[in-house]
Amino acid sequence: MNRLNRNRPRWANLLLAPLAALSLGLAACGGGETSADHGDGHGEAEAEFERGPHNGRLLRDGDFAVEITIFETGVEPQFRVYAYEKNKPVAPQSVQLAMALTRLGGQVDRFSFQPQGDYLMGSGVVTEPHSFDVAVSATHKGQRHDWRYQSYEGRTTISREAATAGGVKVERAGPTEISETLDLSGRIELQPSGRGEVRAWFPGRIMALGANVGDRVARGQIIARVESSESLQTYAIPAPISGVVLERPANVGDVAADNPIYVIANPAAIQAEFHVFPRDAEKVRSGQRVTIRSLGGDMTVQSTLDAFLPLTEVATQTVTARARIPNPDGFWRPGMAVEGTVATRTTAIPLAVRTSALQRFRDFTVVFARVGDTYEVRMLELGRQTPEWTEVLGGLRPGETYVTEGAFLIRADIEKSGASHDH
Repeated sequence: MNRLNRNRPRWANLLLAPLAALSLGLAACGGGETSADHGDGHGEAEAEFERGPHNGRLLRDGDFAVEITIFETGVEPQFRVYAYEKNKPVAPQSVQLAMALTRLGGQVDRFSFQPQGDYLMGSGVVTEPHSFDVAVSATHKGQRHDWRYQSYEGRTTISREAATAGGVKVERAGPTEISETLDLSGRIELQPSGRGEVRAWFPGRIMALGANVGDRVARGQIIARVESSESLQTYAIPAPISGVVLERPANVGDVAADNPIYVIANPAAIQAEFHVFPRDAEKVRSGQRVTIRSLGGDMTVQSTLDAFLPLTEVATQTVTARARIPNPDGFWRPGMAVEGTVATRTTAIPLAVRTSALQRFRDFTVVFARVGDTYEVRMLELGRQTPEWTEVLGGLRPGETYVTEGAFLIRADIEKSGASHDH
């Protein structure tokens, strides 16, 4: 065993196991790649193929040759092809050229070429990633020349087993709903129906009290007996609600009049009350979804805004919005400070990816698409974004499978190979 492995803590070996599995999967599948040719010096190492005077890939067939470059200084990436005969430049007007790029997944981009200056210029933009199987066909002096080669970037092949071991998870890109949100602060309070004050029905002396502070009582349970001062008859007083006794300000022998004998609270009947400032009041409406969190973030619950108080607080100039909270386990307690995120507007998005799947690759924000056991970078044009979803305006097709978890392992494997070209 290597000395470094022998001295490494066991947890570190466990952490590195997925990366090792990815590397073994790549080696087993022959995942080495080359990057697209660039006339401005980008691309593969010079030893991997012959380069022409413009630093592009030089393709030879007898005395005839073409040099393939991608030019992108100040313009969208475009093919520029230079022709040679016996290593001397050939007038581009004397060459008919066509090119087909087969991308991962089967999409084929076709280019025709027209003379411009001393080169032939492709008919469209070479979209990212510059990763494809290339077929070139050229005709010069009545003779046809054909070449095929692979030009890959941002691509690696990993077995399904190795990817699973590395924690890689995928899903299909598609439509979703994106919500614009507003953050609010508030507090947990009892609902009006969650608080009950127990009073004597008729003035008289308290003869018995059946509950103490902290006791749980059920609705209808007899909790006090009072002897009426008028009739001298003793009557029973039941609990008006189920809950916990918060206060018992009276004792046996006291005279019960208007003051409460008990105060009972139902901890299941609670609500969050949020303070909405005037600048946000027009955005907040009843029926909007709200995510309620404890300040520590360890408790979260979903609810709906269901009421607004019609008055503005003089001191803060805020209005109060309320949302009821289910509380079967009693985790939420009256008086707790909470935070809320309100979905103020929801918009249908035709194509989106999970925000957590986004990675940086060169100067782009990307995801990694999967086709079979092959993963390849997808440079994205992005729109609206929430913590969960990001709108995709370009760079990814609906229904494409992309990596949602473990994307950093895919990126690391690609970068380790040194196969991505720099722009």
